[in-house]
Amino acid sequence: MADKSLNKTELVAAVAGETGQSQTAVGSVIDAFFATIAKTVADGGKVTIPGWLAAESTATAARTGRNPQTGAEIKIPAGKRVKLTAGSKLKAAVK
Repeated sequence: MADKSLNKTELVAAVAGETGQSQTAVGSVIDAFFATIAKTVADGGKVTIPGWLAAESTATAARTGRNPQTGAEIKIPAGKRVKLTAGSKLKAAVK
């Protein structure tokens, strides 16, 4: 099975080809897009693009885990994680 992943360079080139914009302009927009999402989620907000995705910060409780090499118990502190949820259009595109 061939690798069907798309890296940032390929994404920028594809969007530039579809829109007729320069790769530099598209790269700047994509960078600003992700920077805005990161800042909003880091500040405790939620970013929703209806039908496509939602990103938000969630709190995790402190818990006890195990070191897989030694089996010793370790304390995992409470923290924050990012939760990404696929929207209906993205889910339908995969089917």
